[in-house]
Amino acid sequence: MTILCYHSVDPAWESPLAMRPGEFADHAAWLARHRTVVPLSEAVNRLDRRGRLPRGMAALTFDDGFAGVLEHALPEVQRHRLPTTIFLVAQTLTDEGLDAWWVRTPPPWPLATLTVEEVLHLRDLGVDLQSHSWAHQDLPELDEDRCERDLRQSREFLEDLLHGPVPFLAYPRGLHDDGVRRAARRAGYSHAFALPEGPERVDEYAVPRVGIHRGNNTRTLWVKSQPRYLDARHARRHVARTGRRLLKIG
Repeated sequence: MTILCYHSVDPAWESPLAMRPGEFADHAAWLARHRTVVPLSEAVNRLDRRGRLPRGMAALTFDDGFAGVLEHALPEVQRHRLPTTIFLVAQTLTDEGLDAWWVRTPPPWPLATLTVEEVLHLRDLGVDLQSHSWAHQDLPELDEDRCERDLRQSREFLEDLLHGPVPFLAYPRGLHDDGVRRAARRAGYSHAFALPEGPERVDEYAVPRVGIHRGNNTRTLWVKSQPRYLDARHARRHVARTGRRLLKIG
C-alpha cells in the first residue's frame, strides 16, 4: 500500500524515532503475514499517480543509519526475509565523522550511527543502502547550488564506498521545495523520498512515505498502510489549516 519510514529500533531511547525491539518484531511479523514487502527499486516502478503501491504491497525503509537498526532490526528483517533500504547520512561515515546533531529528542548518551565496516557488512547481506544527504541539513534552507553540491557529494561518496549505484535520496526530515527537487535531479538521483504532513505534489522527486514511530502497534501499522491513509491525513491537515485561516479572517 505504501512506503514505510522507520528510524531506529532501541529499547532504551525514549524518542518517537526509536521503536522498541518488541514493537518492531511485531511489525516485521505482521508485514510478513499481511503484506508483500518489495525492494524499494521495485516499489518505485509500481507507484500510482498518488504515490501509492498496489493493494497488499509495502516497502520498508530506515532513515539516518542509526546503529540500533543493525543490532535490533536486522535480526527481524532477516528472520522474515523483508527487503530493506537504509538511507545513510554520508558524512557520518567519513574519517572526521558527524554526530547525530539533527535529532530533536536525543538520549542522555551519544547516539551511535553505523560504521563503515557495519555498512559494508549490511551491503554484503543484501541490505539496500542509499543517500540521506551529506550532513542532514534542512535542504530548503540551502541555496540551490549548495544543495546540489551536498546531494552530489553524498551520492558520489556512497557510490565509491559501496561500489555500486546510489540512485535514491531521502530528504532529511522529508523537507523539500522546487529548488531542492531540481537539485536532487541535477545531483544524479532518479528518485527522492519525502514525509508529507499535508498535501504535496507527487512525482519522482517527491515520493511520499509514511512515518512509523515508537508506540505504534500493529493496529496503527495497519491503518498507516491503508491506501487512503495519506489522502485522509492530507484532508485533515487541509481542513485544520482552512479553519485557522477562517478564524484569522473573522
